[in-house]
Amino acid sequence: MSETEKKIKEKDFNVNIEEMATAGLHFGHRTSNINPKIKQYIFGTRNTIHIFDLEKTAEKMKEALKFVKELASENKVLLVVGTKIQVKKMVEELAIDCNLPYVNERWLGGTFTNFDTILKRIEYFKSLEKKKKEGELDKYTKKERAKIDKILQVLERKIGGIRNLTKLPDAILVLDMKKDLLAVKEARMKGVKIIGIADTNVDPELADYPIPANDDAISSVKYILNKIKEVISK
Repeated sequence: MSETEKKIKEKDFNVNIEEMATAGLHFGHRTSNINPKIKQYIFGTRNTIHIFDLEKTAEKMKEALKFVKELASENKVLLVVGTKIQVKKMVEELAIDCNLPYVNERWLGGTFTNFDTILKRIEYFKSLEKKKKEGELDKYTKKERAKIDKILQVLERKIGGIRNLTKLPDAILVLDMKKDLLAVKEARMKGVKIIGIADTNVDPELADYPIPANDDAISSVKYILNKIKEVISK
């Protein structure tokens, strides 16, 4: 590969249409389940299933990856949101590997719009953890300690992934904008930029950086997350 070819490949973030097709990014929903605003990204249909135009998907993905690269280079905060059962583990792994905050349980209403209250819950969570670690809970009865442990488990599940947030993130990555529409709405209300996978049943205009692609197949979501990881890790 020549130096020019290498530079072009780096500029394009190694986004490969054949790999995208193998990962199933092109499969949308049934033709009866479509958002009219996504039509510009659809190539055609196959067996009553809409098929994305992967050339257009690739271009939109490059735009999203360029934005992610800018965020990373400026040390800005990207919050990853994915609450569907099949993506929860992938969300957590990406977040841990790239040191990103994340939500992979139910989005708590008011996470952005009532952020001061969320910050107080985070402070309370951290203070309980500190007390447990330093043995300050030993003075309580076994029953009381069990109750506190239960509270810690609930807080870990609900806000563990955003425990290090001290302010609203600069952007969010939403893996299913229909499932996590509340997160999208709150981000728009607070001016937080949105990168979102937009399947054929989703309005792509909800995101600042939509990626028109299959948001159900694990292989599709994994491909997109791997690209984001590559960009952040470089």
